[in-house]
Amino acid sequence: MNLRRPLALLAHRVLLVFGLIALLALFGTQVFAARAESPSFVRIIHASPFVGAADVFLDGSKLLTSFLFGSVTDYAAIPAGPHKVQIALVGKGIAASAISETLSVSPGVAYTVAAIGTSATNLSLAVFVDNNIIAPHTAKVRVYHLAPNAGPVNVTTGGRTLWNGITYEEATGYVSIPAGSYTFDVNAPDANSTLPLATTLNANTVTSVFAVGLVNGSPKIELVPQQVNGVPGLPQTGSDPNAPSPSSQPVLPWILGTLALMMLCASAVLFRLAYARQAKILDKV
Repeated sequence: MNLRRPLALLAHRVLLVFGLIALLALFGTQVFAARAESPSFVRIIHASPFVGAADVFLDGSKLLTSFLFGSVTDYAAIPAGPHKVQIALVGKGIAASAISETLSVSPGVAYTVAAIGTSATNLSLAVFVDNNIIAPHTAKVRVYHLAPNAGPVNVTTGGRTLWNGITYEEATGYVSIPAGSYTFDVNAPDANSTLPLATTLNANTVTSVFAVGLVNGSPKIELVPQQVNGVPGLPQTGSDPNAPSPSSQPVLPWILGTLALMMLCASAVLFRLAYARQAKILDKV
């Protein structure tokens, strides 16, 4: 009895099964990695001149204590989905929150959340989607208008107008410029006010300029710069300011993919060999 064909078919089926298992494992690791490694990235700025030092709560737990006007946090990774943000005066407790809103954030996206308001009874959160992807060796700049009584503002640097007519609660687009030292002038024509900001833009960074405070009021209007590392064009990194480089990507998917491919190819070869032998046997009969 010729056992080669049954053994070849058995080996074909075993390799086919294990190849499919490897493919399913690869799919599972990719889905798990996407879920596990794609949080949202959120930073907060205190831009409400009608709220003093504050405590900030996230989903019922205290996130920040004695958060001062004009302060900007670093980006923090939080799970994607809805989150309740509450802001209360220091020591008043979460039940006395002056601002209480539920925000929904998407995986892999960076956000700036600003506590703003035009009066002590009109407070809210303004949410901006950030883009920290940059062209390598350049710098990006963006301006956030969060000064409630300044009116529309214009931004210039070195005699060049970057943006005109930026209104309250509005953020500009991004401008990519060479790294170096710059003086940005934020002009508020309605308030007859000009604010200069001298700053150095480093390569591979994103600089945000926040206009906060009150014209002819307290706290007075000022420009608050914040510079973060950009992501130099890496694919599938969203706006993660701490995105890994390609050399640090996990190797398990590559191993599983290679293993699955080898098993499926070997299974196909054994299948063809088995039926080739069967054809030869039939020809001799």
